Amino acid sequence: MDCKTTSTRRPRRGGFTLVELLIATGTGSILLGALAILVFHTARSLAALSNYVDLDQKSRQTLDRMSMEIRQAASLTSYRTNELQFSYNGGTLTYTYDSTGKTLTRTYSGRTDKLLTECDSLTFSIYQRNPVGGSYDIYPTASVATTKLVQLTWTCSRKIFGQSVNTESVQSAKIVLRKQ
Repeated sequence: MDCKTTSTRRPRRGGFTLVELLIATGTGSILLGALAILVFHTARSLAALSNYVDLDQKSRQTLDRMSMEIRQAASLTSYRTNELQFSYNGGTLTYTYDSTGKTLTRTYSGRTDKLLTECDSLTFSIYQRNPVGGSYDIYPTASVATTKLVQLTWTCSRKIFGQSVNTESVQSAKIVLRKQ
């Protein structure tokens, strides 16, 4: 059997030319860069949202607990701008804010609990119960004996990936001492 080549043309081989390869690489790099930026931004946003929810939850739990206990306190026995001390259930209940440690602690019956951490600022204010005529303001008091209302205001925040991001939880409440 004789085999002869009947065609002198070589079959064309598929592939990319150099120009096509450069265009594909450039387009792919741009798309991957955009995707990386989107993923990073989404992760940062989710971390900020998660921090905000966690801070808000802890602040609300702390405010609920403090409101319940302050309302049931017999009297305010000591006041400083960073500390409140109450006569509570036959013992002494103390709330203390440490500005250097950024913590709010509760001490009762020899047991100390951290209520808040990462607390940037916290102020306690004391007032009388009667309002200023024609407004919703309340007369401030200088004496622990005439205190009928306690105001709490705090701000807590966290850092995300080492940067300060606006994940703050601001709480403020006026609590009336019911037993006074």
